[in-house]
Amino acid sequence: MEKQKNAVGRRKEAVTRVFLSKGDGKITVNNKDYKEYFPLVYLQNQVEAPLKTAEVTGKFDVVVNAQGGGLKGQAEATKLAIARALLEVNPEFRPALKAAGYLKRDPRGVERKKFGHKKARRSFQFSKR
Repeated sequence: MEKQKNAVGRRKEAVTRVFLSKGDGKITVNNKDYKEYFPLVYLQNQVEAPLKTAEVTGKFDVVVNAQGGGLKGQAEATKLAIARALLEVNPEFRPALKAAGYLKRDPRGVERKKFGHKKARRSFQFSKR
Protein backbone atom coordinates (compact mmCIF):
# COMPACT_ATOMS: atom_id res chain seq x y z
CA MET A 1 0.00 0.00 0.00
CA GLU A 2 1.08 3.57 -0.72
CA LYS A 3 2.51 5.24 2.38
CA GLN A 4 0.12 7.86 3.72
CA LYS A 5 1.25 11.46 4.15
CA ASN A 6 0.23 13.44 7.18
CA ALA A 7 0.33 17.08 8.23
CA VAL A 8 -0.91 19.39 10.97
CA GLY A 9 -2.92 22.58 10.53
CA ARG A 10 -3.76 25.18 13.16
CA ARG A 11 -6.10 28.17 13.28
CA LYS A 12 -7.12 30.07 16.43
CA GLU A 13 -7.63 27.29 19.02
CA ALA A 14 -8.33 24.57 16.43
CA VAL A 15 -5.79 21.86 15.62
CA THR A 16 -6.31 19.32 12.84
CA ARG A 17 -4.23 16.32 11.83
CA VAL A 18 -4.69 15.20 8.23
CA PHE A 19 -3.81 11.79 6.77
CA LEU A 20 -3.66 11.67 2.96
CA SER A 21 -3.61 8.40 1.06
CA LYS A 22 -4.35 7.27 -2.51
CA GLY A 23 -8.05 6.68 -2.95
CA ASP A 24 -11.27 7.86 -4.57
CA GLY A 25 -11.71 11.28 -2.97
CA LYS A 26 -13.45 10.42 0.30
CA ILE A 27 -13.01 13.10 2.98
CA THR A 28 -13.73 12.09 6.59
CA VAL A 29 -13.63 14.44 9.60
CA ASN A 30 -13.80 12.83 13.07
CA ASN A 31 -15.31 9.64 11.58
CA LYS A 32 -18.07 11.58 9.76
CA ASP A 33 -18.36 12.65 6.14
CA TYR A 34 -17.08 16.23 5.85
CA LYS A 35 -20.40 17.43 4.40
CA GLU A 36 -22.13 16.16 7.54
CA TYR A 37 -19.46 17.55 9.91
CA PHE A 38 -19.31 20.97 8.19
CA PRO A 39 -22.99 21.66 7.31
CA LEU A 40 -22.29 25.11 5.83
CA VAL A 41 -21.32 25.10 2.14
CA TYR A 42 -18.60 27.74 2.47
CA LEU A 43 -16.85 25.60 5.12
CA GLN A 44 -17.06 22.57 2.81
CA ASN A 45 -15.48 24.71 0.07
CA GLN A 46 -12.64 25.65 2.46
CA VAL A 47 -11.86 21.97 2.98
CA GLU A 48 -12.00 21.16 -0.76
CA ALA A 49 -10.07 24.25 -1.91
CA PRO A 50 -6.45 22.92 -1.80
CA LEU A 51 -7.47 19.72 -3.62
CA LYS A 52 -9.19 21.74 -6.36
CA THR A 53 -6.22 24.09 -6.69
CA ALA A 54 -3.79 21.18 -7.07
CA GLU A 55 -6.31 19.50 -9.45
CA VAL A 56 -6.27 16.20 -7.52
CA THR A 57 -9.96 16.04 -6.53
CA GLY A 58 -11.00 12.39 -6.37
CA LYS A 59 -7.44 11.00 -6.27
CA PHE A 60 -6.82 11.03 -2.52
CA ASP A 61 -8.70 9.87 0.56
CA VAL A 62 -8.44 12.39 3.39
CA VAL A 63 -8.89 11.48 7.06
CA VAL A 64 -9.02 14.43 9.46
CA ASN A 65 -8.82 14.49 13.26
CA ALA A 66 -10.07 17.90 14.43
CA GLN A 67 -9.89 19.23 17.98
CA GLY A 68 -10.61 22.53 19.70
CA GLY A 69 -11.98 25.81 18.46
CA GLY A 70 -15.16 26.17 16.43
CA LEU A 71 -16.27 24.82 13.08
CA LYS A 72 -14.82 27.71 11.08
CA GLY A 73 -11.42 27.45 12.78
CA GLN A 74 -11.39 23.70 12.23
CA ALA A 75 -12.30 24.09 8.54
CA GLU A 76 -9.50 26.61 7.97
CA ALA A 77 -7.01 24.50 9.93
CA THR A 78 -8.01 21.53 7.75
CA LYS A 79 -7.39 23.63 4.63
CA LEU A 80 -3.83 24.40 5.78
CA ALA A 81 -3.15 20.79 6.77
CA ILE A 82 -4.39 19.38 3.43
CA ALA A 83 -2.22 21.89 1.55
CA ARG A 84 0.83 20.86 3.62
CA ALA A 85 0.12 17.16 3.06
CA LEU A 86 -0.21 17.74 -0.70
CA LEU A 87 3.26 19.30 -0.69
CA GLU A 88 4.66 16.11 0.83
CA VAL A 89 2.99 14.11 -1.95
CA ASN A 90 4.30 16.32 -4.76
CA PRO A 91 6.44 19.48 -4.27
CA GLU A 92 5.36 20.70 -7.73
CA PHE A 93 2.02 21.77 -6.23
CA ARG A 94 3.81 24.50 -4.27
CA PRO A 95 3.50 27.46 -6.72
CA ALA A 96 -0.28 26.98 -7.18
CA LEU A 97 -0.96 26.46 -3.45
CA LYS A 98 1.26 29.38 -2.47
CA ALA A 99 -0.37 31.72 -5.00
CA ALA A 100 -3.79 30.81 -3.59
CA GLY A 101 -2.50 31.55 -0.05
CA TYR A 102 -3.11 28.06 1.36
CA LEU A 103 0.37 27.58 2.82
CA LYS A 104 0.24 30.56 5.19
CA ARG A 105 -0.82 30.02 8.79
CA ASP A 106 -3.30 32.70 9.89
CA PRO A 107 -1.68 34.12 13.07
CA ARG A 108 -4.76 35.92 14.39
CA GLY A 109 -6.04 34.80 17.76
CA VAL A 110 -8.19 36.16 20.57
CA GLU A 111 -6.96 39.42 22.08
CA ARG A 112 -6.52 39.20 25.83
CA LYS A 113 -8.81 40.99 28.26
CA LYS A 114 -7.35 44.16 29.83
CA PHE A 115 -7.90 45.27 33.41
CA GLY A 116 -10.28 48.21 33.76
CA HIS A 117 -12.24 46.90 30.77
CA LYS A 118 -15.19 44.56 30.45
CA LYS A 119 -13.58 42.67 27.52
CA ALA A 120 -10.44 43.21 25.43
CA ARG A 121 -11.47 46.69 24.28
CA ARG A 122 -15.02 47.20 25.57
CA SER A 123 -15.11 49.52 28.57
CA PHE A 124 -17.55 49.34 31.45
CA GLN A 125 -20.65 51.45 30.92
CA PHE A 126 -20.00 55.09 31.91
CA SER A 127 -22.63 57.05 33.79
CA LYS A 128 -22.18 60.79 34.05
CA ARG A 129 -24.87 61.12 36.73
